[in-house]
Amino acid sequence: MTHRTIAAAGALLVVAGLGFAATPAQAQAPAAAATCTNSTLVKETLPNGTTWQLCWRMQAQAGLVLEKVAVSYKRYPQRVQILDSLRLAQLNVPYDSGETEYNDITDYGFGGEYLETLTGDDCKGGSARVGSDGGASPTRRKVLCVSAEPSGLAYRSHDYDDQGRDKVYSKQGHDLVLRSISKVGWYEYVTEYRLHDDGQISARLGATGDLSPYDYVSSARGWPVGKGARDYAAMHYHSAFWRVDFNLGGAGKDKVEQFDTKPDGRGSMTAKLKTTRTAIAKEGSFSKVNRRWWRVVSDTSKNADGHKRSYELVTGADDKYESHPETTPDVTFTQKHACEKYASGNADPQCATKKTIIDFARDKEKLKDPVMWVRVGFHHVPRDEDQSPMPMHWQGFDLVPRDVIGMNPLTPDGRTTANGRPS
Repeated sequence: MTHRTIAAAGALLVVAGLGFAATPAQAQAPAAAATCTNSTLVKETLPNGTTWQLCWRMQAQAGLVLEKVAVSYKRYPQRVQILDSLRLAQLNVPYDSGETEYNDITDYGFGGEYLETLTGDDCKGGSARVGSDGGASPTRRKVLCVSAEPSGLAYRSHDYDDQGRDKVYSKQGHDLVLRSISKVGWYEYVTEYRLHDDGQISARLGATGDLSPYDYVSSARGWPVGKGARDYAAMHYHSAFWRVDFNLGGAGKDKVEQFDTKPDGRGSMTAKLKTTRTAIAKEGSFSKVNRRWWRVVSDTSKNADGHKRSYELVTGADDKYESHPETTPDVTFTQKHACEKYASGNADPQCATKKTIIDFARDKEKLKDPVMWVRVGFHHVPRDEDQSPMPMHWQGFDLVPRDVIGMNPLTPDGRTTANGRPS
């Protein structure tokens, strides 16, 4: 028996219905209102005046799916669409023993019978919403938690206001948080999306639950837990993939760019660094090197300063699993195709020869409507503290706005003229 033998009871929920309010146009026409029903619409205004609105649903394999994600701000009321969709695309779990491996998304799924009903402290302080679990025999349960949570200090500046008076500006930030819980075997996974009041989007996967009582190995491939050096819990990987489909400004025609900063001689005091931009025009997989990053940029949607709107991919802690071609790159960009659904284990018959993102990118199609596949890995070396329940551990990435609007959307009164080089 393996740690996947025990199937979890499913759970589901739906969001309270709220309508989208029309907003005045500024530089461009506002993004179209989402087409979801009232029960699958989230529209929330955070304490600093930022409003996020989106559609949500539960899907049998991917679990929580966000669609038509848009944002507006108190000082920038024009609604701007960011994403067409965002969801998990695979969770590959190979064990260091080489004898066990799972693809939790395509072999089991985060929806349907594996989706947990929210209870207890699962959504303390938030709103537990009811909806369909997306299973083969859909049921409606409390499956989505929506909450506004403090995010810490948003900014601080001891400076001067527009009249030259000494002033300290300090502000606490808030996130709109959407989360669901899925139980696959002994692990319980928290799918979480944090929509920050400055426009950033954070995608995270949390793991808790329990160590599998069936996955114990030799000392070379495990860590001793419990009394003495007798029981070695197996070390293993969690390689999570997300599928990110942008639609900046609702205008389409997004492009992909890579930026690299390298030494370029020396100045009078220190090294010179030069940053170059490379257009990624065709499908491909890419990995990080020092000072390398990527962005998806609109070719048509611009902010009030005339700059093209974009979102930058920011990744943090990551353990790369080199044993599979698809778990090696940090990011893959592919041309959008409806049948290319999962980073691995793709089984849509319309893409019969395309099982992984490596297959998707092999054609080197021109990127007219790019999809970004992000991989973040975690090598789990068990410890005594993982017993029991296991403390939450997280892996994920951030999508950071770059020139989506003209200034910090939380700019306080007294600093609104600080746009560009000070006179």
